[in-house]
This record gives sequence, structure tokens and C-alpha cells, in this order.
Amino acid sequence: MTSKEYLYELFNLEGQVAVVIGGAGELGGALCEGILRAGAHVVVADVGEEACKRRVDILQKFGDRVSYALVDVTNRGSLERLLEEALKVKGRVEILVNCAGINAGTSFLDADPRLWDKIMAVNLKGVFEACQVFIKHMLTAGGGAILNIGSVTSHLPLSRVFAYAASKAGVVNLTKNIAQEFGDKGIRVNAICPGFFPAEQNRRLLDEERVRNIIDGTPMHRFGEPRELVGAALLLLSPTAGSYITGSAFYVDGGFTAAWF
Repeated sequence: MTSKEYLYELFNLEGQVAVVIGGAGELGGALCEGILRAGAHVVVADVGEEACKRRVDILQKFGDRVSYALVDVTNRGSLERLLEEALKVKGRVEILVNCAGINAGTSFLDADPRLWDKIMAVNLKGVFEACQVFIKHMLTAGGGAILNIGSVTSHLPLSRVFAYAASKAGVVNLTKNIAQEFGDKGIRVNAICPGFFPAEQNRRLLDEERVRNIIDGTPMHRFGEPRELVGAALLLLSPTAGSYITGSAFYVDGGFTAAWF
């Protein structure tokens, strides 16, 4: 076996169907590309049709095993319809990635409770409901792998993003609880906790001083690139390379958490 064949065997996702919720965004799009190039059929799932179409157009240069479906993670019926659409590809879904998320910057006393509810609805309750819907299918289909997106803020309090941080702490805890319940049923559930990446929601919150503080506090002294999430994702999603990994919170953060723990 050549080295290329060995690596292919370890990380091959050929024949699998992956649903990436939030797949039209920058980080979700990078994960879609990585999963697609590893051999899976990718269903780009997001709330906006034009954004989904743009992402599919980008991904098609890497293969035709890509489609899209609309979803509102705050609506249980929408998640159930997403599963129905994904099942039309091959009658099963082996991979779910929960990458939808929103953020907002505000001081604690100025925060609007309605904004808190919105962030929790998308970032935490949306993950809970998506996992419920897809796990019910995976139990009958023989197993699967779920990847949730946490954050360095899951463990580290950062100023002005307390609602986002609380939601992401919940995602990590939820990931561990689900992994514990379904570990003996062929379903692995893990989380990636990214550090600071140039995603849409971050750009709105990062002024010059905040950027400088983040860079100074990151041992690698730079932001991450979306493609740098792909390796960790493929490890955690692969039924071969990641076969004994579940309930983990995998940090991809340039050493940010290591510098603060």
C-alpha cells in the first residue's frame, strides 16, 4: 500500500452523504469543500437560497456531488424537511455538521433579551434540534458522525460576546452529553472549537484594538484561515481515522486557549 493509498483509506468519505448546516458561509463553505474533496456528497444547507447557490457554484469545481437545501434551524419542521431532502440523494445521511451561528457585540447591561433569545435559538437550540432530527435517522440507518461547532469562547469569557460565549459553552456540553448517550449505538458526536477566523460575524465585531489584543494573545500571532479547520473536521468525521473519537472538543485556535489556561 502506498502512502497515498494509506491516507486515502484513513480519511476517505466516499459514498457518504454529508449535510452541512450553515454551509453557505465562509467556515461552513471550507468544511463543505473538504468533505466533498474527501469523497462525500455534500448538501449545503442554509437559510438563504442565493447564498446556497453561490456556494454550490464554487464547490462544483471540485466535483458534481453537491446540492443544496434551505433550512431555518429555529424551525423544527424546516429541519425535518432538510432531512427529507437529503435522503433523496442516496436514502441515507451519514454525516451532519452544525455550523450555523450568529453573534452580536454588546455590554452586558445594554443587551436586549430578545437578542439573547435569538442567539440561543440559532446557536444552541438549533444544534439540539438538528441533532435530534438526524440522530433518529442515524439510529435506523446504522450510525453516523456529527460535528458541532463550538468556539474558544466555550471556555474563555471574552468581553461583549457573552451571549455567543454562553451558547457555545452549551454546544460543547451538549456535544458531550449526546456522545455519551449514543456512543454504543454507532453514532459519534464531536465539536471543533475554532479560534479567531475572518468569518462574516467576526468582522463586524473586531475593531483595531480588539484585533491587536487577539493577535497578541495568540501564540501563532495570526488569525486562522478557513481551510485550516478541514483537517480536524476530516479526522473527527472519518469512520476510520476517527473511529474511537467521540465527545471531544477539538481546539483549532493557534494556541489561544493554551496561552490562557
